[in-house]
Amino acid sequence: GPKPMDVSTTPHEIFSADVTVLEGHSSEVFACAWSPAGSLLASGSGDSTARIWTIPDGPCGSIQSSPASGHVLKHFKGRTNEKSKDVTTLDWNGEGTLLATGSYDGQARIWSRDGELKQTLFKHKGPIFSLKWNRKGDFLLSGSVDKTAIVWDTKTWECKQQFEFHSAPTLDVDWRNNNSFATCSTDNMIYVCKIGDPRPVKTFSGHQSEVNAIKWDPTGSLLASCSDDWTAKIWSVKQDKCVYDFKEHTKEIYTIRWSPTGPGTNNPNQQLLLASASFDSSIKLWEVEKGHLLYSLAGHRY
Repeated sequence: GPKPMDVSTTPHEIFSADVTVLEGHSSEVFACAWSPAGSLLASGSGDSTARIWTIPDGPCGSIQSSPASGHVLKHFKGRTNEKSKDVTTLDWNGEGTLLATGSYDGQARIWSRDGELKQTLFKHKGPIFSLKWNRKGDFLLSGSVDKTAIVWDTKTWECKQQFEFHSAPTLDVDWRNNNSFATCSTDNMIYVCKIGDPRPVKTFSGHQSEVNAIKWDPTGSLLASCSDDWTAKIWSVKQDKCVYDFKEHTKEIYTIRWSPTGPGTNNPNQQLLLASASFDSSIKLWEVEKGHLLYSLAGHRY
């Protein structure tokens, strides 16, 4: 087949007139998420807070200070910023009415878009690294360093089911549909789970080091994973071994994303691509149907 195109991108400078700076966090920012309802951006930080920023329409170019332009969601009582309250992950529900945050203290918290704490979910015994609503909004899924994943019933906010399959910390979770999902871990394993089933409905093994992230494609038939073993892999629920094994990265891969193209999307006639980002400073785009590298984007220095 054709050789992958090396796309050397000389970084384009973004002028300060085109940038809005959001100031307020006093420590590193771990996560950001746009509300599906628009104009609201949530951020989670090592300063023991999450923040909801209101981003006005129109051109950028200002500095916004929290809380003037939004809400501060404190994960601690009193004045002390406890390190155990770092906000490591967050996710909006489908309507953009509720924000879930996961913290180093092992608690998940549910907030209104106005910054009001609605619920605190206690059950994990270690930091929460991943948190996802299902599309229907009736379940919330959390993955923790305590090796487990928990499905929470959002009507009662009680634990619907705790999944104790991994032998090491759970790093990422991702819904396949409204009642089944995948989990990955530092134990190198990936499990596909279904609410009500006491055992995994599918086990994917093949990574040689911890699996950092997993993502279902838009149809829910293919699962992408990336690992510290320098590979990204594509799995199908119809077979045990991986469909494709992408080995072109030269360092750990820490995140992946599917393109909003192909079956199950608003662009069904365009080819489905997978993007992977690695500590080798490159981003690679993979053509999934043929299983080969399409582009390598080398512009970042770190």
